[in-house]
Amino acid sequence: MNVYKTDKIRNVVLLGHSGSGKTTLAETMAFEAGTIKRRGSVAAGSTMSDYHPMEKEKEKSVFTTVLNLDWRGHKINLIDTPGTADFIGEVVAPLRISRNNIFVINAEHGVEVGTDQLWKYARDFGTTSMIVINKLDHPNANFEKALESCKERFGRSVVTIQFPYETGEGFNAIIDVMKMTMYEFPEEGGKPEKLPIPESMKARADLLHNELVEAIAENDELLMDLYFEKGTLDEEELIDGFRKSMRAGTIHPVFCVSSERNMGTGRVMGFIDAAVESPQDGVPSTLEDGSEFVISPDKPASVFIFKHTNEEHVGDLVYFKVTSGILKQGMDLYNERTNNTVRLGTLFVPQCGKRLEVAELHAGDIGVAVKLKDCTTNDTLCDKSSLVSFRKVTYPEPTISLAVLIDSGSEEKVGMALNQLQREDPALLVDHNAELKQLILSGQGEEHLNKVKHVLENQYKLHIEFGETRIPYRETISKAVKTHYRHKKQSGGAGQFADVHLYIEPWSEGMADPPDLNVRGRDEYPLEWGGKLVFYNCIVGGVIDNRFMPAILKGVMDKMENGPLSGCRARDVRVSVYDGAMHSVDSNEAAFKTAGMMAFKKGFMEAGPKLLEPIYEVDVLVPAEFMGEIMTDLSGRRGQIVGMDSEGSLQKVTARVPLAELGRYTTHLKSMTQGRASHTRRFADYAQVPRDIQERVMKENAEKEDED
Repeated sequence: MNVYKTDKIRNVVLLGHSGSGKTTLAETMAFEAGTIKRRGSVAAGSTMSDYHPMEKEKEKSVFTTVLNLDWRGHKINLIDTPGTADFIGEVVAPLRISRNNIFVINAEHGVEVGTDQLWKYARDFGTTSMIVINKLDHPNANFEKALESCKERFGRSVVTIQFPYETGEGFNAIIDVMKMTMYEFPEEGGKPEKLPIPESMKARADLLHNELVEAIAENDELLMDLYFEKGTLDEEELIDGFRKSMRAGTIHPVFCVSSERNMGTGRVMGFIDAAVESPQDGVPSTLEDGSEFVISPDKPASVFIFKHTNEEHVGDLVYFKVTSGILKQGMDLYNERTNNTVRLGTLFVPQCGKRLEVAELHAGDIGVAVKLKDCTTNDTLCDKSSLVSFRKVTYPEPTISLAVLIDSGSEEKVGMALNQLQREDPALLVDHNAELKQLILSGQGEEHLNKVKHVLENQYKLHIEFGETRIPYRETISKAVKTHYRHKKQSGGAGQFADVHLYIEPWSEGMADPPDLNVRGRDEYPLEWGGKLVFYNCIVGGVIDNRFMPAILKGVMDKMENGPLSGCRARDVRVSVYDGAMHSVDSNEAAFKTAGMMAFKKGFMEAGPKLLEPIYEVDVLVPAEFMGEIMTDLSGRRGQIVGMDSEGSLQKVTARVPLAELGRYTTHLKSMTQGRASHTRRFADYAQVPRDIQERVMKENAEKEDED
């Protein structure tokens, strides 16, 4: 395998909505570069990228894959990513390490909701972006509409480099307004013939060429001076301008392609070589402390691990970007997370499902290592002489949570397998939830969780099913009450005796001490599940010894963890112990713990108990034609619409919705909008549930207690 120096390396991520043709484009680029001798197809399950059995079955990308191409002496590390929102976790890490993207747009549909979401991520990462309008040979292709949707969504920075002579089944020629040439392709695609631009298209080409030159000149004073001096810019000057403008995010060039028929891909790769910056010239990386780090082969070696997988018969593999220096086999590197040193074994470069051995890797390149002990995604490995720590990738919040139902006897094996899968996929969250008494799996959508199930069944030979998660309700009270409980037990020997009187009231920040009680001690306990318990010792005359106060508090706290109303956790309560009695022989801590718990339970149920439910703020991004249906559906879920806005060609609806109404919402949203809408959610606060729901939850809890 050839070794490439940093200035000859280009890292590019393919992004786009599912079905835009990213994988076919990657396949065609590999064919044009001579990496493969024959093109495969997604339908036949024979492409380089979609090599996993699940991807062949679904006929779409599920995992991120890396392939490397040699194009005229440059190495292009091409990263093919899934286009389904459920697998967004596979996309964010490549965006961190590549800094250059190609957005693939379906000429039939234009900018779709998946592309819109990915554009936001690319913008947040500060990456440079090209746009390829694909499938121009489709009968319903509409280049002008697709281009207009790009400009509408992404702004005037979208600049046309190419437009088709004709779209649809007759598509076979592309007019390049940068080179002012028409490329006409043979029927089977491949190498085009360069022709003069037809007279019928000359005026449009001249107009677009001038717009292109002006857009580039606007972003560079030197080029602006040359433009005023000469009236135009030559190709070398345009390339230099593109490089600077793309880095600044002020220009996003548009290319035309039919990846299915192999038309236009060579020009795209040529532009990558010429205008896309190498890793050392591109946007600097960011360290954990917020400072910038310029990639260079002249610094001590360091790498950032962006992907972790496990293969049967191979073990753990880590995919990394060399962030500085020259990496060689046998080198010792320091792991900043574990404070341990690891030794590199054989170095590989990824080629989709294969690995090719390489002697060394230069800064900016992407590699694979096998069995690096205790190394995983987001780890930085570096030379001890120059310690660095790169900013970790932050993964999106889950949009769906389901309970994992496990066959008896396989709990431990399933738990270990899920923890391994979480290490491989940080967008997946595994929660052994003690509060809900469930093993909960959270991810980016039902497809994401079904992927986990597929891996468990096929790789680990473990069977699971999914069920609905319980809702983490909260309990509180609405009025103050006095209550007491006497615990008395006699069984022949030493008995148990405790008498506890409590004053229970709702707590709020800044409220005054109880006015009619003799406060001797006050403790405030922030609760790990939110809210507080404020506990007062108001005992006078020694009717309860101080040594029993912790036991009373423990009894109250135990009942707050398993609330009287629904079995869920209670919050925001103030408890004052103001009277009671004890026995010189029979009183002990266990008796006072029981008395405290029972007094609190009794008083809580008399104090206007309220059940609170978690409320989430939900943002739905949707095409305008589905707005009415989306808003009606949210209202039917007890949602409160709090905002509407437009984001380019899409509409954003913001609503406050109870978590209890969001079960499998991701799947329902796709069904309502033919997969053209997406949503994100974040916890907002707790709010009181309607009376009928509170009664239903109380009844279910009572039935459960009877069964227990």
